[in-house]
Amino acid sequence: MTEPVLALMGPTASGKSALAERLAERFEGELISVDSALVYRGLSIGAAKPDYPHHLVHIRDPADIYTAADFARDAAVCIDEVRARGRRPILVGGSMLYFRALIQGFDEVPTIDPAIRVAIEEEARISGWPALYEQLAAVDALAAAQLHPNHSQRICRALEVYRGTGRPLSEWQQRDSPGVGMANTDFECLALCPKERQILHARIAHRMDAMFDAGLIDEVTALYQRGDLHTDLPAIRAVGYRQVWSFLEGELNLADCREKVLAATRQLAKRQITWLRSWPGLDWVLTDAHGHLLRQERADARNAGSVASTAMPQEPVRQVWKSRIMQLMRNF
Repeated sequence: MTEPVLALMGPTASGKSALAERLAERFEGELISVDSALVYRGLSIGAAKPDYPHHLVHIRDPADIYTAADFARDAAVCIDEVRARGRRPILVGGSMLYFRALIQGFDEVPTIDPAIRVAIEEEARISGWPALYEQLAAVDALAAAQLHPNHSQRICRALEVYRGTGRPLSEWQQRDSPGVGMANTDFECLALCPKERQILHARIAHRMDAMFDAGLIDEVTALYQRGDLHTDLPAIRAVGYRQVWSFLEGELNLADCREKVLAATRQLAKRQITWLRSWPGLDWVLTDAHGHLLRQERADARNAGSVASTAMPQEPVRQVWKSRIMQLMRNF
């Protein structure tokens, strides 16, 4: 029997990459990145590009649009290729929409009348995207919870789907059948996260300082100077890149830029945790400030001091990776 594919999830700065690398080394695995920023060439420092080899890193130009459906197709091919080499595929990252597209699949949204998008963009020009975000929250709270109030592209998409079909985008995305080409594949889903939120915030702040020290501004400047990129592109809207872009355009001073990067990264982590809490049957691996294992708990475990929360159960998957992770982390 083929063992399940590990899907190692978690908020930004939770230590996923370090753990995944150890797993790959110990259990003959290959890592598949699940990161909507790392797919773009030129996004390295601000996207925390790991040194360890990952599939699906730097595969698209930042001027391109790369969707969750694109990822699901590419990841399905990667999984098959890794298995054909006699190795174990390990999915690791924090782009929850990518995970959902691959593992749970999407219903195919009907074609939306382009006039609807034009009307939404005109409303945004007059009222601003935060006002459109409030409209979205009123009709699709689940989709809104995963977005920043200024994420124009995704707010527009969610609103146009609702206005064009009468159904929230989140409903279209909640299909029970597996994603592209994955009908015969089981996934063992685990989330890695510090137990205390302040630990995660401290890690985020430390990593942000390291990114600026490593040359984040120079990296974004190189993208800015290309002349063909803009803030409506997903690559440039990535956390860290959008804020530094505003600094380069003179909209922010450096101190304010750093503060906004920090705030945006914390908001991203909060959205990721919100999404993970709704993932059916997810196991949480909780760590301390040093990354040491505190405990593992099921999604339906109730603990007021933990980031883990309740979720609807799903059909159990044969678990092999949890014991491997416990074995490694006890030796951290």
